[in-house]
Amino acid sequence: MSSSPTNNYTLFDHLLELRTRLLRAVVGVLVVLCCLIYFAQDIYHYVAEPLLATMPQDTQMIATDVASPLFAPFKLTIVMSIFIAMPYILYQVWSFVAPGLYNNEKRLIAPLMFGSTLLFYSGIAFAYFIVFPVIFAFFNSIAPEGVTIATDISSYLDFVLKLFFAFGAAFEIPIAIILMCWTGFTSPASLRTKRPYIVVGAFVIGMLLTPPDIISQTMLAIPMLLLFELGIIIAAFYYKEDENDEFESVE
Repeated sequence: MSSSPTNNYTLFDHLLELRTRLLRAVVGVLVVLCCLIYFAQDIYHYVAEPLLATMPQDTQMIATDVASPLFAPFKLTIVMSIFIAMPYILYQVWSFVAPGLYNNEKRLIAPLMFGSTLLFYSGIAFAYFIVFPVIFAFFNSIAPEGVTIATDISSYLDFVLKLFFAFGAAFEIPIAIILMCWTGFTSPASLRTKRPYIVVGAFVIGMLLTPPDIISQTMLAIPMLLLFELGIIIAAFYYKEDENDEFESVE
């Protein structure tokens, strides 16, 4: 039998708990940042490797701003610290909301939080190891004759962070589908009938979130469609389980 959420806490108690969880999350990020800050230049070089590997020989990246050599690696290290500390941040979120959840909600939310973290990391890895080598090779191959390729380090960082977030967010599609079906907003059967619209929507989203070239748009849209199908399969399992639970409760 499911236990009811506790109602013994006052609003002030909840605010104090929220502040504590936020402070712990910030401290976790700062601890990771302190461990990584010494390697900021190496981290930037590693992230820039897909571009450097495809640039013509005897060319290199440039810094058009005086402070770019300092701030670009530092900005990247901050973002990397947040990414690495994400499991700990989500644990703090879970610790804050868990006391107010029923047992059946806890059984669903806990694996979803773990799965969302794993999928976000997978999206970043897919962008770095699969997408970047292809699109950078393509961009360099179509450069007009007589044009020297010299990418600014700050512009490159903004570009890759945008793609990291785009692919990380796109890989969360199964989680979004499961939540929509679990809350009753839609159903797996209804989503299956909307496949033609989903295909068009995936390519539109790919066009909006990636550079204006067909390669990167397609490389985002196709994983989104595959993850959409995966989300329907998993959601159908939970949907049937919820229907069985409702039928048993009626009996």
